Amino acid sequence: MKLFDADRWAEIWSTLGKNRTRTILTGFGVAWGIALLIIMLGSGKGLENGITRDMGGRASNSMVVWSQRTSIPYKGYQRGRWFSLKTEDAQIVTERVPEVLLTSPRTQLGGYRGNANVVHNETAGEFPVFGDIPEYRQIEPQMVIEGRWMNQTDIVEQRKICVIGKRVKQMLFNEGEEVVGNHVVINGVYFTVVGVFESPKRGDRGDQDNLNIHLPLSTYQIAYNGGDRVSWMGILMDPNANDEVVQRKVKTVLADVHSVHPQDLGAFGSWSMQGEFENIRGLFTGISALSFIVSIFSLLAGAIGVSNIMLVVVKERTKELGIRRAVGATPSQIVVQIMSEALVLTVIAGCIGVLFGTWLMEGIDTLIGESVDNFLHPTVQVGVILIAMGVLTVFGIIAGLLPAYRAVQVKPVEALRAE
Repeated sequence: MKLFDADRWAEIWSTLGKNRTRTILTGFGVAWGIALLIIMLGSGKGLENGITRDMGGRASNSMVVWSQRTSIPYKGYQRGRWFSLKTEDAQIVTERVPEVLLTSPRTQLGGYRGNANVVHNETAGEFPVFGDIPEYRQIEPQMVIEGRWMNQTDIVEQRKICVIGKRVKQMLFNEGEEVVGNHVVINGVYFTVVGVFESPKRGDRGDQDNLNIHLPLSTYQIAYNGGDRVSWMGILMDPNANDEVVQRKVKTVLADVHSVHPQDLGAFGSWSMQGEFENIRGLFTGISALSFIVSIFSLLAGAIGVSNIMLVVVKERTKELGIRRAVGATPSQIVVQIMSEALVLTVIAGCIGVLFGTWLMEGIDTLIGESVDNFLHPTVQVGVILIAMGVLTVFGIIAGLLPAYRAVQVKPVEALRAE
């Protein structure tokens, strides 16, 4: 008896169609299980994409280092000493740590998270003001929407220029007013606006960055008596380097420069974007794994439902199975028939679930586009769907085993006596 002959398929459809309500309800459990898998994994991917986008394309191989208090006495200095990083530290780190591609010293008026008073004509506001070098944009990209970004000439000539964020423009300048070439007063010092930028980040992160004002570092240090002190350093490292190793090397170099004990690396704080991305990837890998496990159990529950229904079908077809055995049907033919029915029901329901889950994710993506913070393009990899369908096929086969076993246990004589 051929497995895929027309008579066999006609019999499968006839069996599944005898009680359509029961078949539909049973198939719904399987379809919902695989649809749930797609929905959960797709939503997790959308959340991951959204958070990655909202981080604004900041270089994943970047890090930040700043000075703290020492905890070990060294070279005549007592523990608990405060010290500051210097502008020249940037060049030293770049030269002595091979994995470092770029070092960008930074400082901020009012210290970390501090604000400065900024005035334009009769309008005033409080905004974060940074002293930077032009290369900082390689670490944290900004989109210049008017004018230009600062350049090396601004640094060398210590020009009193600034680049302001989009929200600074909106809050200080009137609509239609020319911004580039105009002036603002920052803590009593006049600066000429040469450009307006917009952060590529989304949500609160982007809004916060668009409130920033950037000055040439050399100008900042003179205008506000900062000397050669800097608040922290942004570092761009080799993408193939291990961020923990690079952080340790950078701190070791800075410890040598600032007479800090070689073992007192806690005198320096650091933060790595690579580490942040790894934490995010780890989080979403865990979410995906949990989603997959939950969905597999849901599929298993659906397969158990299929198995139970097939047991009922076998019970209802006891007399039919007895007649088949009496006219020469072998146990293997009975097993193939019952398992085929279970497998067809499971796979068809699974395909419906895949179509529904994919349609739902595509619909959500089309509906919200890029308008929602922390959520973007919910998708599921084709490979994951194929694996799920493979698991579903195995469950379908397993779902038919017990009913098939029960079917071949039917004795022809006893079956013919059944009502």
